[in-house]
Amino acid sequence: MEQYKKEFIEFMIDCNVLKFGDFVTKSGRKTPFFVNTGFYRTGAQLRKLGQYYAKAIESKFGLDFDVLFGPAYKGIPLTVAATMAISEMYGKDIRYCSNRKEVKDHGDKGILLGSPIEDGDKVIIIEDVTTAGTSIQETLPIIKAQGEVNPVGLVVSVDRMERGQGTKSALKEIEENYGLQTTAIVTMAEVVEHLYNKEYKGRIVIDDTIKKAIDAYYEQYGAE
Repeated sequence: MEQYKKEFIEFMIDCNVLKFGDFVTKSGRKTPFFVNTGFYRTGAQLRKLGQYYAKAIESKFGLDFDVLFGPAYKGIPLTVAATMAISEMYGKDIRYCSNRKEVKDHGDKGILLGSPIEDGDKVIIIEDVTTAGTSIQETLPIIKAQGEVNPVGLVVSVDRMERGQGTKSALKEIEENYGLQTTAIVTMAEVVEHLYNKEYKGRIVIDDTIKKAIDAYYEQYGAE
């Protein structure tokens, strides 16, 4: 596992973004682990987060794209942080764009924040986490409504590695159904590998009890 992945896993723990316990996902699944990027709350945290996303994006997609799109609301700080990091780390000036939940009818009118999306643009979508793949159904029509644009990929922070609408993983379904390439900074398998029965800052984050709950969850919801 690459060093930056190990560091990102520990970064999530430090920021209280990755939690273990009893939770319910947006898709209604009861889960023993939860990723909440709303807990990245300081400038320093967002700067580091943007750098991790930038590494994942460059590794998977390179830098041959024009716009990074972050769906409202959590995607807004993600896209800003990641475009700034891409500029700092790789010297590439990528435009950022997000949508509003409500269309604005005065001043800077329309449904988009940041850069317009123009004909011919290659767009990568950035999200926090994809569980069942439902959010992409809302995001893609917004992007495609802007003109002859080319959505090429999706990047998330954590691949939960569970079934989407069928038996394959949500990210795999997105690739097959929408023709998008997908990637994640880390997978849950990598998280478990790095944390299971290993002490981090004086405690075991994933002990045998939590590991058993994770295994049971994947027995029910794990992808093929």
